[in-house]
Amino acid sequence: MRIAMIGAGYVGLVSGACFSEFGVSVVCVDKDEAKVEKLNRGEMPIYEPGLDSLVQTNMGGGRLSFTTDISGAVDGADAVFIAVGTPSRRGDGHADLSYVYGAAEEIARALSGYAVVVTKSTVPVGTCRQVARTIREARPDADFDVASNPEFLREGSAIGDFMRPDRVVIGTDSARAREVLRRIYRPLYLIETPIIFTTLETSELIKYAANSFLATKVSFINEIADLCDKLGADVHDVARGMGLDGRIGRKFLHPGPGYGGSCFPKDALALLRTAQEAGARFNILETVVRVNDERKKRMADKIIEACGGSIAGKTIAVLGLTFKPNTDDMRDAPSLVIVPALQKAGATVRAFDPAGMAEARKLLDGVAWCEDAYDTMVKADALTILTEWNEFRALDLGRVKSLMNRPLMVDLRNIYNPEEMAAAGFSYSCLGRPSGAPA
Repeated sequence: MRIAMIGAGYVGLVSGACFSEFGVSVVCVDKDEAKVEKLNRGEMPIYEPGLDSLVQTNMGGGRLSFTTDISGAVDGADAVFIAVGTPSRRGDGHADLSYVYGAAEEIARALSGYAVVVTKSTVPVGTCRQVARTIREARPDADFDVASNPEFLREGSAIGDFMRPDRVVIGTDSARAREVLRRIYRPLYLIETPIIFTTLETSELIKYAANSFLATKVSFINEIADLCDKLGADVHDVARGMGLDGRIGRKFLHPGPGYGGSCFPKDALALLRTAQEAGARFNILETVVRVNDERKKRMADKIIEACGGSIAGKTIAVLGLTFKPNTDDMRDAPSLVIVPALQKAGATVRAFDPAGMAEARKLLDGVAWCEDAYDTMVKADALTILTEWNEFRALDLGRVKSLMNRPLMVDLRNIYNPEEMAAAGFSYSCLGRPSGAPA
C-alpha cells in the first residue's frame, strides 16, 4: 500500500516513519525545502528518542522518502494523511485550521484516482466534513472519501505509542474507507489492538475529550499538592492511594509546575471554545485552563518565597526548560512563564536543558546559557528543577553544595527525597510533601 503524509512535523514524521515500519510505502511532504533536504540526509528536525534510526532504516529499505512535491506523493496513494499544524488562533483560542484547508485544496488538485483523505491533525468537530466540501468544490470529479484518525502520541515515547497503542480511533461514513484503513493498520490488528470505528464527529471529539481529561487530572493533583502543603499530608501517598483505584488510574497524578506542550494547552482551549459555540456549559474545563495558567505564575512565587521573599541581585540556577523530558519542545512550557518572572524580580538566571537549549534561546532573553547542569550552579543562590530529565535525578549533592553560595533547592518535580536532602545539608522546597516524607 502507498501513503502520502502531508506535513513532516512531529505527528507527520513520527507517523510516516512508523507506517513505513509496518511495510507501507510512505512519502512525507513538506513545504520547507531545508527541512526536506535535512530529512533526506537522515538529519532529524526534532528530538524524539529512536526516531533517527527508524527513519534511516526505512529510507534504506526504500519504504520512506521525503519531498516537497505534493502531486507526485498523492498520485496513486491509497490514503493521504493530513498532519499539518493546528495552533491556537491568536485572540480567541480557536484552532487555526488554515493549514488543514490549504492542504485539502492541494490534495484535491493532485488526486488522480480513489484515495482516502485522512485527517490526523487534531481538529474541532466538523472539520473533516469541511475538508470533504473543500475537496469536492475544487474537484467535483474526484473519487475520494474522508476519514478522521486522531493521533495519541506522547512526546518522548511517540514510537512506542504508535507501535503499541492503547487504541486506534477511526471515524468515517464509508465502508470503502474503513477497509483501506483496516489494511493500513493490519499489524496492530494482529496484536489485538482495540480499533474503534465511529463517526467523523465522534472521532474528532474523542481526541479533544481525552487530552482535556488528562489536563484535568494534572490540574487536580496540582491542587491536591497545594492542599497537602497546608495540611501536612504527602501528595505522593495521596496520588498512590488514588491511582490504585482502577476507575482512576495512576497516570498523570504527578504534581508539577503546570502542563504545557503541543497538545494539552491548545486542545483544552479549543474544546472550550467549541463548547461555547455550541451553547454547552463546560465549567470544569474553564477552571482547568485558569488553574493551569495561574499555577505557572505561582511557581515563580514559590521560588521567590523559598529565597526569603526577594531574589533581587541573586542568581538562580534552572535545570530543565522543555515542558517534559525526552523532547526539545518548548511550546507552553512552564519555564516560559517562570524564568521571565524570576528575571523581572531582579534575579540572574543560569539555565541548562539536555535537548531544549536551541529552542529556548529563541524564546527566552537575558538568560546565561550553561554547558551542563553543574555549570548553572556556580555562585548560585538557589537551584530549581523545572523538568525531570533523568540526568538531574542523581546529582552529586556534595559537588552541588560546593558550587552554590547557599545549598537551597526548589524541586518543582519532586524528584528528590526531603529527608535525604535535609541530611545532606540542603534547604529543600518541593510540592505537597512534608519534611522527612519518604520518596
